This record gives sequence, C-alpha cells and structure tokens, in this order.
Amino acid sequence: MNGKPTLIILILSCMCAVGADKMLLWPSGAPGSEGKAGDEAVRDANGERVVTNVHKPYLVPYLPAKDKATGAAVIVIPGGGHRELWSDHEGHNVAKWLADRGVAGFVLIHRLAREKDSTYTIEGHSLADTQQALRVLKSKAGELGLDAMRIGVMGFSAGGELAALAAVRYAGEESAVLKPAFQALIYPAIPKEMALVKDMPPAFLACGENDRQNISQGLPELYLAMKKAGMSAELHVYAGTGHGFGFRPARSGAVTGWQMRFLEWLEGRGFLKKN
Repeated sequence: MNGKPTLIILILSCMCAVGADKMLLWPSGAPGSEGKAGDEAVRDANGERVVTNVHKPYLVPYLPAKDKATGAAVIVIPGGGHRELWSDHEGHNVAKWLADRGVAGFVLIHRLAREKDSTYTIEGHSLADTQQALRVLKSKAGELGLDAMRIGVMGFSAGGELAALAAVRYAGEESAVLKPAFQALIYPAIPKEMALVKDMPPAFLACGENDRQNISQGLPELYLAMKKAGMSAELHVYAGTGHGFGFRPARSGAVTGWQMRFLEWLEGRGFLKKN
C-alpha cells in the first residue's frame, strides 16, 4: 500500500483539528445561503488542502502567545479563482507564520462565486463575508487580545481581489468598522474599478515578474496610481517568479522573503507596537 491514503487521512484529520476552533461569521446562517445544503469539501492537491462547497463561511484563528502578541491582526484570504480555496500555502501557512511573530492571523474560508453551479456573487457574497470578518474581529477584539484599529486584510490572487475591494468599499454608517487598517495584495486579481483616495488603507503589494501580464504589469500600475492618489504603498516584484508562490516553508529563493518584508513594512508603519 502506498502512502497517499494515509497522507489524505492525515490532512483531513488536521483540517478537523483546525476547524474545531473556527469562528462562524454568520452563526444564524449567511444571508444568501438559505436552503444551501452539504458540508464543505476538502481535497488533497499534492499534500495541500483545497476547499470548495462553502455555505457556512468562517475564520480559522491563529493567535500568538501572549508574551509575543502585538495586538495587530491580518485576515488572510486564500486564492483559487473564486472556484476553490488553496487554504494552506495561501492561508494556514501564512497565518501561523504571522502568529509565531506576534501578529494574529485569521484564515477566511468564504463562499465561492465561480464554483460550478454557484449562485453566489463576488461582491454580494464573497466580499460580504470579508466585510463580516472585519465586523466579527472588531467586535471581539478585546477578548481576542487585538487592537481593533490594527486589523488588516491580506489576499492572494482571487483573495487579493477581495482584499482590494474591502479596502475601497467601506463608506457609509459602518465605515469605521468596515475599513481595514491596511491591505496586502499578493499577486492579486485587480478590480477593474478602484476609486483611489489619499486616506485609503496603506498597501503592501507583491508579485512575480513572470506572472500574467495583467498582474506583473498591472500591479506596478496600481502602485503608481496609489502614489498619484497620495496613498502610502510599497511594491515588490520578484525576478524569475510566476503566479501562486504563496508561502511554502520548503521553497527557496528571494521570493521566500516576501512575508518578512511584509512584517518589516508593518513595523515601519507602526502596526506592531504592543498594546
């Protein structure tokens, strides 16, 4: 017998252990998911978990030890083309790495707008889940040891689109609640319409030079547009790197340092001062 079945069982067991701590975003049921049946599905893709069929969106928390905690937090949004969620290298790995360095990480498992036969939409449901994650964390900031004014969003690929949308769609009565403290867009799908203004959340941007043209060229263009609008932004483009690098501890090369650059950026912006 080869090792693959054991590997799949181990992966699913780990998912169950992590899921035991999950924070439901809509305990009474997510608006727009009425009548949706079935549990989420988790498949193995070369040792990584890929999540689909999400009808009960939630956060998976990774909290730092109290003696390391800075009070800052990041909602980590995996990518997957809005069809699935690559929850390890663009989710759990990142959140755990942050927590080990004093920053609380919360992996967002949200509803998927482009999954086969999905009735969800990006802005009506996926973005709504992202905004609800901000509401939940800010309402529970005290009990979680967080500073409500230092909770930001980080998204990868399609998740980057949600992070970018969250950073521009916060007007109205709930603006203080829905506005992220910062945004980290990692090889994001860039929204077509982004009305950039000076007081938007500061941005950390990263991609590979060999990514698709709309990202490898689009992200530097977004950076320049942000600077033109008077925003604070930092851009990293990694040579010899394509799409989907995320954070895999076994990977080598300069791109493996992007998360440290992000941590340094947070510190430089004053987000890592302890409560």
